[in-house]
Amino acid sequence: MSDYLEFVKDLVEQGKTTGPNQSEAMLDYTKMSLQRMKRWNKTGKLLPEMESAISKIDKPQKWVLITEAWCGDAAHAYQFIKKMAEFNENISFEWKLRDENLELIDQYLTNGGRSIPKLITFDEKGDELYNWGPRPAYIQEAYLKMKSDGLPFEESSVELQKMYNADKGETMQREILELM
Repeated sequence: MSDYLEFVKDLVEQGKTTGPNQSEAMLDYTKMSLQRMKRWNKTGKLLPEMESAISKIDKPQKWVLITEAWCGDAAHAYQFIKKMAEFNENISFEWKLRDENLELIDQYLTNGGRSIPKLITFDEKGDELYNWGPRPAYIQEAYLKMKSDGLPFEESSVELQKMYNADKGETMQREILELM
């Protein structure tokens, strides 16, 4: 499977995104996602406790991340999850596009919606160990509050971006650590 960052880069170069909606807005979101992933690829760091926990995985695991190129939340999560998976050769990692895998995402709805990203981790027998997503709990709570308050998407997405930037992937890692 190709690297997701390269896949999104190729889409942007073609003036495309994933999913059926190829609007200018979705293309713009995809461009922003690419920039976020590039930044986290360069600057994102795993927590020492995450490195320690991952290094102790001694049996094969399969990690599947459900995503889409235009998803801002996925752009903040992907590089960290990829770095976690690459830290141990017992972990195989793949990504799947939500809109091409509705049967899969429909098993992992959030409040009845197909929210992404979703990380699902399986053992060597294919049994689910845990799943995480679509965003760190405190960011999810803030998002739901802004949504219930009627804050326009453009404004709430800026606020979420600020939260992700300040957090630097740490809360997501801690939440996944608790699940491990």
